Amino acid sequence: MPVPAWFAETLERELQPWLSLSSDQVTQLYRHYELLESWNKRMNLTRVKPGAEMVVRHYCESLFFGHHAPSTTCSTTIVDIGSGAGFPGVPVAILKPEWRITLVESNQRKAVFLREASRELGNVIVLPKRAEKVTERFDWAVARAVEPSDVLANIPRLADGVGLMLGESAFEHKPKTDIAWSDPVRLPWGDRKLCVYGVSRGTG
Repeated sequence: MPVPAWFAETLERELQPWLSLSSDQVTQLYRHYELLESWNKRMNLTRVKPGAEMVVRHYCESLFFGHHAPSTTCSTTIVDIGSGAGFPGVPVAILKPEWRITLVESNQRKAVFLREASRELGNVIVLPKRAEKVTERFDWAVARAVEPSDVLANIPRLADGVGLMLGESAFEHKPKTDIAWSDPVRLPWGDRKLCVYGVSRGTG
């Protein structure tokens, strides 16, 4: 499918200091964007209006998050808790095709969207259930726009590593002390948001 110039240019301009995307990756991201815009007319997947704001808020932030994730292996497994419309999991899966991404979403209608949106991504699976019901283990658990304590309650049961996108004030409380947090990385698009990554101290 042809990708509109504004979409590709927004990604390139906003991400240029940190990473570059191939034309195939841009096409995959636009395919998700187009599907999200269409489905959002029938169900509440996002309140962010279509256009450059959506590209920055959802796609650039998720790609920035994935780029800074402290993983050194090619076979990294990620669980995206409360994936919603697929953020950050789908952009991370497109950015890192060698990683295996599991999208966990208990809302059945959103899970149907995620299945459709990830149909052509061979490194993504969707689990339509609550995180508490997931029995598999992963290298990292990640989440965006999910209550941090809900994610951390599943660490280290689901994963030893955890990555969160959250506001500065939420991170200041550090609700779980048995996580060794690295220095937070500030998202460059305002709103006082951080990417934070940590590892359960029990892993040594």
